Amino acid sequence: MRRLTLMIAIAALFAACNNQSKETKVSENPYAGLQKKATAVFAVLHKADTPENEALVKLGKALYFDNRLSKDQTESCNTCHNLATFGVDNKPVSMGDAGGNGTRNSPTTLNSALNFVQFWDGRSPDVEDQAGGPILNPVEMAIPSEEFLIDRLSKINGYVEMFKAAFPEEESPITYDNIKKAIGAFERTLQTPSKFDNYLAGDSTALADNELKGLKTFLDEGCATCHSGVLLGGSMFQKFGLFGNYWDYTHSAVIDSGRYMVTHKDADMFVFKVPMLRNVEGTYPYFHDGSVKSLEEAVKIMAKTELNKDFSDEQSKAVVDFLKTLTAPLPDDVAAAPQLP
Repeated sequence: MRRLTLMIAIAALFAACNNQSKETKVSENPYAGLQKKATAVFAVLHKADTPENEALVKLGKALYFDNRLSKDQTESCNTCHNLATFGVDNKPVSMGDAGGNGTRNSPTTLNSALNFVQFWDGRSPDVEDQAGGPILNPVEMAIPSEEFLIDRLSKINGYVEMFKAAFPEEESPITYDNIKKAIGAFERTLQTPSKFDNYLAGDSTALADNELKGLKTFLDEGCATCHSGVLLGGSMFQKFGLFGNYWDYTHSAVIDSGRYMVTHKDADMFVFKVPMLRNVEGTYPYFHDGSVKSLEEAVKIMAKTELNKDFSDEQSKAVVDFLKTLTAPLPDDVAAAPQLP
């Protein structure tokens, strides 16, 4: 009896030690609870649903890739927003139809339909409205008027048929408004879920330790204050340079007053739409003027100007490792140019 009691006591001791060991291992996990915290701050990006009007999307893709939407037929939407390179041209600013340069960096069109407004200064409410701006801009695609483009497209038999298929209930469907609708419809299909979405959806193995370290740094240091939601950004305006002049860090050639140019309100001086971070690894150079090419440097500048923190090389690298989990190129069949009418 005494021997049995001793054996039970020993077994209980081993069980207690084993449980304590498990609890210690759990408490030593630096990423315990990180997934739950991330799902509260971010949101899963799902692949775009199959469009109801496939003819409209097909028309929009053709227009997106067609140089005939610029005056001298040298530029298309895809020239500056190249779908094969994450929806950008990787230039600080883009060259227009007549050879002149724009004043701001061309943002990606991938996932752009989910931004709360369009353009760096938020002057357009959605991708349909945005699509009409560059076409008529004299520095960009330089089409002289809406009527000029309508007349040009109306002489192309293939477009006459495509517009009829996309807008079957309209007697004269080739309108400037319908051009914008079609391009916008195509851009709404350009969504790129990444392995980070797998993590948010419950796959705890989706991210490696270095990527988890970066996510933890991103959250703990306050980066998600502005870069949150489904796009990790694109949902608010913010002043660039809450702590100091941004140009002292970016060495920008031109000081851009941002949204102030739209509203003329003092409160909007140096305010820009917070850019999304989806595919940010491939959308260099960074900031509204493309003044910084290195993503690690851009992270350090943001930490200093927006959080008043000096990120170490280790912190910056960790955040970049996390940001790379947001990279997801388009399938080749989507990024490839279609046969134009």
